[in-house]
Amino acid sequence: MSQFVLHDELWWDSEFSCESCGTRLCEHAGPGAAPDDVRQALLAAHGSVTLRPTGPAPGLVPVLRALREASGVSLPQARELAGELVRDGLVGTPAEMGLLRDALHRRGVPADVQS
Repeated sequence: MSQFVLHDELWWDSEFSCESCGTRLCEHAGPGAAPDDVRQALLAAHGSVTLRPTGPAPGLVPVLRALREASGVSLPQARELAGELVRDGLVGTPAEMGLLRDALHRRGVPADVQS
């Protein structure tokens, strides 16, 4: 399983291989958020990272726009995420937080990912 950013979009894939017969199958490869079981496996394998602001934001609107564009959440959800970002930081997979960091940077919001 892997998760990555391609063309400013979160992608994931999952493969299966059988050591007995040598069969290899791709179960999924495409854009979008990974299902919870895949996400949990990614977190178990690679650990989580935290996205935190590294300086003052130019305002709430750029933060909300970046969060909505990168994660496709509603405005109320983006407000919750913005609150978490400022308070404790956002925690997720390296690919998820990298995507959000890049979206914030494009909107002029300084942020960085920490392990």
